[in-house]
Amino acid sequence: MSDSLRDQLLGLGFKPAPKPERKPEARKPDARRPGPRPPGKGAAPAPRTGPGGKPRPSQGQSRKPRSQEEIDLAKAYAIRAQREKDERIEAERVKQEEARLRREAKAKLEAFLKDKALNDAEADIARHFPYGGKIKRIYVNAEQLKALNAGELGVVQQKGRYLLVTSDVLAEAETIFAAAVALKVDPNATAEEDPYADPKYQVPDDLVW
Repeated sequence: MSDSLRDQLLGLGFKPAPKPERKPEARKPDARRPGPRPPGKGAAPAPRTGPGGKPRPSQGQSRKPRSQEEIDLAKAYAIRAQREKDERIEAERVKQEEARLRREAKAKLEAFLKDKALNDAEADIARHFPYGGKIKRIYVNAEQLKALNAGELGVVQQKGRYLLVTSDVLAEAETIFAAAVALKVDPNATAEEDPYADPKYQVPDDLVW
């Protein structure tokens, strides 16, 4: 369009066509420039330090292998611990077995002594004897005392009571449960060996349990 025609059109009221706006060109990222690094990637971790600023070994780093002396010492400790454990178990087993046998022997002795005691309810002579580390006594009559000191009778402890029995019963009771035999007199014993055989021998009541 010539300038004259353009001027004529402008004079008639026509406006010139608007010029197209130029959009800014998008800047392409420069491949040569590295972009921002995501956090935690690409950065070297800070070294872990222990006391004194010395670097700590990482989890993947293997520890120093134990020496043969340390291995042998650990084995010795393990063997000793196992042996002590076995000994405790065995001691407990023996203890329980002894308790079982003791209960069975007491029950058998109780059944054996049924109706075999010769205790006299009217007896008034105290015959003292040592038993269980203490001084004990049983009341007998004169005839029983003579037989007891001659070894023809004996004393058995049964459930806290002291039973006067014949020598034969005493011998059988000893085979069943020897700990129950409270008094077994040796007729040949001297006065020093059995001072309580003398009926005149008196023991203060406060020394008798």
